[in-house]
Amino acid sequence: MFINTLLMALREIRRNVLRSSLTVLGIIIGVAAVIVIVTLGAGTTRQVQDEISKMGSNMLTIMPGGAMRMGGSAQSAPPFEMADLNAIKREATSLAAIAPVSLRPMQVIIGNDNRRVNVMGTDSAFSEVRNWKVVEGRLFTDSEVRAGKAVCIVGNTIKEEMFRGDIPLGAVIRIGKVTCEVIGVLEAKGQAMFGGDQDEVVVLPIRAFQRRLAGSSKISQIYLSARDVAGIQDLKGEVERIMRDRRKIAPGAQDDFNIRDMTEVSSMMQSTTGILTGFLSAIAAVSLLVGGIGIMNIMLVSVTERTREIGIRLAIGALETEVMLQFLVEAAALSAFGGLVGITLGLLGAAAIAPALNVPFVWQPSTILTAFTFSAMVGVVFGFMPARRAARLDPIEALRHE
Repeated sequence: MFINTLLMALREIRRNVLRSSLTVLGIIIGVAAVIVIVTLGAGTTRQVQDEISKMGSNMLTIMPGGAMRMGGSAQSAPPFEMADLNAIKREATSLAAIAPVSLRPMQVIIGNDNRRVNVMGTDSAFSEVRNWKVVEGRLFTDSEVRAGKAVCIVGNTIKEEMFRGDIPLGAVIRIGKVTCEVIGVLEAKGQAMFGGDQDEVVVLPIRAFQRRLAGSSKISQIYLSARDVAGIQDLKGEVERIMRDRRKIAPGAQDDFNIRDMTEVSSMMQSTTGILTGFLSAIAAVSLLVGGIGIMNIMLVSVTERTREIGIRLAIGALETEVMLQFLVEAAALSAFGGLVGITLGLLGAAAIAPALNVPFVWQPSTILTAFTFSAMVGVVFGFMPARRAARLDPIEALRHE
């Protein structure tokens, strides 16, 4: 019986193709919009996870300055010293690796090309902490770091754009008034999570940076990594205790440094992405409501147009449930068809937009199944009243209808 009912429903839909197509337009737009938004949201979440994993999922960053105050001003604080780093290295039991970092934008000159890039002073532990490998050449040796030798490692963007893709090992570049020999090239990292090209960087031994470029022995940041992700909070607590003691912060007083936990950053970014995706999806889903109302309206018109046909069916013995089922199937078929078209357009749209936004295209079968099921349910819910009205027609009155 259901097969016959379905065939009859499809026949009625085919009889009014244009009207049926216009009826499901709201469903198509709503489903397509939801698919695009959810797919791009999933891609953004994946990108955040990839960025965190590139930086090191078990990494902590210590920076001078307390939490933001009311009005947006941050508490100022003195930079760190190597003695602070050595104290953490000596006392923190959950520590896997630690690296000092001093960073400033400077003019870099290579041949006839020059540009302002980030110049970083650090040591060889930086590669382990940041999970940033040297793919050509080598890292600094301990003797080069201690002596402050003028050697450097360049990012992939420097190699590709300033060296025109040639392997620059042994080449000499100038940073301000200082020349240094290129001994390595870092692997490509791409865009940073908060914007900017991570690969547009030149890395020098920390002492060479301090003596030749900065003229100061201060450290602007400290990078640390825990032995594993589970030990991040333990390391964070140890570092906080050590730094409060070193900087002579009284009990109960606010820290004049802050520790950034990459897992917290990841959770915050994913939570924000999820909220925005849900909010935009809810707005897009309004189109489904509009589409459902359109289906109900057309089905009511259809009941009026087919009153005599319904009366004949009821007069020759058709049950009310059979008439009701036919109209419900018609409404569900309309909305399901709209859902399929919307899913197809949504996936094509997401596949086209994702590269433009530099986010991966993430295929989510569960979202597609949910969208299709929901679109079919819209037809059933909004088609119920017209179907009920058709089933309750008086056969005699229906036969008199012109």
